[in-house]
Amino acid sequence: MRLPAVDLGIMAEHLAAHEGMINKFKIYYATVRSPVLKNLLLTHIHTLRDHVRAMLVLIDPNQVGQVHLHQMKDVHLTLGHEKFTEQEKDITLEARATAKLMANDNFTSALMMKDHHVKHAHIEMALQEEKLQSMYSEVIKQIDGDFTPKVTEKMQLLTLQKYYHVLNE
Repeated sequence: MRLPAVDLGIMAEHLAAHEGMINKFKIYYATVRSPVLKNLLLTHIHTLRDHVRAMLVLIDPNQVGQVHLHQMKDVHLTLGHEKFTEQEKDITLEARATAKLMANDNFTSALMMKDHHVKHAHIEMALQEEKLQSMYSEVIKQIDGDFTPKVTEKMQLLTLQKYYHVLNE
């Protein structure tokens, strides 16, 4: 199939980014000791490689039709008594940020893409990256590596009252 130029341009940019991310995660994988983090990084590498495979299939002019992403494998995320080093904590935080940015980039790109198959594949890629982000968040929660401030119940109720009228607009 012949692709719209915008779709090919976006995927070419994504392929270059994926090459860099895969190599970065391979370095992280070789650096960390935590079995849970190693497994999660390996899952991320496999997912990125699958995204590369899917984009190459979509770019191949001799291919026609829908491309399917592989299912992500389940990752055991319970740390138990395992302790993370500061470097492992930093790597986990950065890997989560990468997954978040890629999910956003894939979804935003999908909105600009013209070919239905290319668009659909990138929405699926975005959902997989969001799943990876959630998995990193679960690990970060267990190592107490994040802080999310909470608002008061009063502030939530004030906001609810302020905008409740919008239901009738």
